[in-house]
Amino acid sequence: MLIAGFPAGAWGTNCYLVAPAAGEECVIIDPGHEAAPGVEEALAKHRLKPAAVILTHGHLDHVASVVPVCGAHGVPAWIHPEDRYMLNDPEKAFGKAVGQQLLGRLAVGEPDDLRELSDGAELELAGLRFTVAHAPGHTKGSVTFRLPEGADIPSVFFSGDLLFAGSVGRTDLPGGDHAELLESLARVCLPLEDSTVVLAGHGPQTSIGRERATNPFLREVADGPGAAGSAAPRRGM
Repeated sequence: MLIAGFPAGAWGTNCYLVAPAAGEECVIIDPGHEAAPGVEEALAKHRLKPAAVILTHGHLDHVASVVPVCGAHGVPAWIHPEDRYMLNDPEKAFGKAVGQQLLGRLAVGEPDDLRELSDGAELELAGLRFTVAHAPGHTKGSVTFRLPEGADIPSVFFSGDLLFAGSVGRTDLPGGDHAELLESLARVCLPLEDSTVVLAGHGPQTSIGRERATNPFLREVADGPGAAGSAAPRRGM
């Protein structure tokens, strides 16, 4: 499997291109702010052809380039229905003050072919099978994507802004809910094998085993209320 990732834009949001191998079709995950040039560079470098764009949630730092990327390659995008409104109205996602600042600088809107994700769905794209898990907390429509383990590779978990190395997504923006995020961590992350590779929306690669042992938020839901994960900093836009 080939996974090419790079941080893009003012918020350093990780955009990923995933393919069975170089020279084949690929899936693009979270083409956010100023991600389009990096996408084109990765496509050329690895001789990839886009098949689809899939989005972990609707915040602009994850979706700002979805229209130009989909338009340039004639591919569909997928998003959870509860975050779909953010593509057209980012102000509602961030509050009026922040939303107006962003709308002054960034184009908004839906790609021509936009499809909706559902919990437990399995997307067969570019010869790969992505399992979708609805994981609200950071936003109402946040999802994660998981690729199954193969003969010589561990399972790969694209966690969006649910789980980071040492932290989790912020819940102080409209639609955020800390209790929901903890429930999503328990339901979606804890059952995964320790060997599962975590590729998050921001920051470095990690693993479920490492986060189970060291992440205060994951320890809180694993060990109970005494773990006090709420004191640690949270990340994401």
